[in-house]
Amino acid sequence: MIPSEVDVSICILGLNAGSYLQDCLASIYASGITSTFEIIYADNHSSDDSVALTRANHPDVKIFEHEQNLGYARGYNPAIRQARGRYVLLLNPDTLVPQGSIQTLADYLDQHPQTGIVGPKVLNADGTFQAQCKRGEARPWEVICYFSGLSRLYPHDPRFSGYLQGHLSEDETNDVPAISGSCMMIRREVIEKTGLLDEAFFAYQEDTDYCVRARKAGWKVTYLPAAQITHYGGKGGAKEQPYKAIYEWHHSYMIYYRKHLAHDYFFLLNWFFYFLMGLKLAYSLLLNTFRIEKHPGPKRA
Repeated sequence: MIPSEVDVSICILGLNAGSYLQDCLASIYASGITSTFEIIYADNHSSDDSVALTRANHPDVKIFEHEQNLGYARGYNPAIRQARGRYVLLLNPDTLVPQGSIQTLADYLDQHPQTGIVGPKVLNADGTFQAQCKRGEARPWEVICYFSGLSRLYPHDPRFSGYLQGHLSEDETNDVPAISGSCMMIRREVIEKTGLLDEAFFAYQEDTDYCVRARKAGWKVTYLPAAQITHYGGKGGAKEQPYKAIYEWHHSYMIYYRKHLAHDYFFLLNWFFYFLMGLKLAYSLLLNTFRIEKHPGPKRA
């Protein structure tokens, strides 16, 4: 990374995000950031007018144009390398940033030097809570409870709610195992010591992976509901190729599991869990063929 010259570097990665990206950028400028900031947009070889509109509407945005779809981690890393901020905000293009939210995240990192990563309360387009913005390590029991429906039956019981941390109030600040990559602000020192996003992940799980790596290095990961964003989810990017996205979600989870979790369990349990994930992949692909609106990955809560 180059020397720090601004407070916040806002890095956005997009693929055919179109008008959502323009709305996102407009909301950033209208959000009342008092810290110095820069915006870096990395485009994953869009076929729409994302780049042209950004150049026309926001000439101060620095743009990286990738020659192919590099996925999430490989797409983001060149922008992160060029970021000049004390803090680096990874932000999805299909988001809207309300007044004060980015500043609230930066102020929190200023006031809590032990926190390496902080993320806001994320809302769906209809204003409901997007529960994936605070979550666990996706251990086998957490995943089984989530996909079997046990976490919905007992949403506030920590024995069953680990995947989405449902036992923690959505309106209270808490240190959590992981937050959503749709909006995560990372302290520069974390990137310098922990490294960039792991490019083994094409899409999905790289945010959880990064949070786990940061916590292993001694940093806290914090969910901060005083800051909020709206995330439409799946607009552009993965929605362009829903079946590939379903495969990549499962493939990335297996990479994450083998990297961080498999060594904690007996090998027969690992094999059984791999088998279950294979069945889930087949079921998800089959189910998606009957959906009118294709879901690129797990349906959002």
